[in-house]
Amino acid sequence: MNVLCVIPARYASTRLPGKPLAMIAGKPMIQRVYERAAQAEKPNEVLVATDDERIVKTVEGFGGKAMMTASTHPSGTDRLAEVALSYDKMDVIINVQGDEPMIPPELIDALAQAFENNDQLQMATAKTLMQPEEYDDPNAVKVVTDQNGYAIYFSRSLIPYPRHKTPDFKVYKHIGIYAYRRDFLLKFAALLPTTLEQIEGLEQLRALENGARIKVLTTDFQGIGIDTQEDLDRANKVFAALEAEKKEEAAQEAGEGKE
Repeated sequence: MNVLCVIPARYASTRLPGKPLAMIAGKPMIQRVYERAAQAEKPNEVLVATDDERIVKTVEGFGGKAMMTASTHPSGTDRLAEVALSYDKMDVIINVQGDEPMIPPELIDALAQAFENNDQLQMATAKTLMQPEEYDDPNAVKVVTDQNGYAIYFSRSLIPYPRHKTPDFKVYKHIGIYAYRRDFLLKFAALLPTTLEQIEGLEQLRALENGARIKVLTTDFQGIGIDTQEDLDRANKVFAALEAEKKEEAAQEAGEGKE
């Protein structure tokens, strides 16, 4: 099975213009995401899909691969579909959000593995346990699944609603990483927006409204999606701490080697 990992990167972000090139502890965000994706074992190739030459130049500058796509795409999925048209030998396309610099390579591999184990699978994504402080945050998308791990619904509202207090009440947060079988991706991108999709502002509802089944894997990953300057500042603190920890470990190992 051939797997392509695509990182859509649009320069003109509304809340944080130039977001893919924003610096995180000395590296552009797009490089942080690319390096994480490149650590995954299942993808045959990792590619940045963008509409801006500055992003292409940056990606090629750190040794990555980038592809220019149309600037008129209304969503990352449409950009992904344009790439898929040029990669007809790929079986599965994985969409890694360009603003998730901490995405685990293991999650990318797990999504690819799901297709190897299920010939009928068309689309997959992921969820993680949500923290109570995010329950009322419309930017934190919630998801509920059936007993086989397939999505029932995604919403910006709290789902399920706790009408009665129960000890096993849990809310799951949707993580915006998607994997598609290539032929389904091309069909999905060609579908018109649906009613629930427009009401919630959630593109994945288009798949559910058209009868597709979406497998939702469970992960412990709690990342920092970069949408605002505050998110960027928080990510810089996290990565600065990680870099300091790595330097300290390297220094300790060097000291032990001299003994």
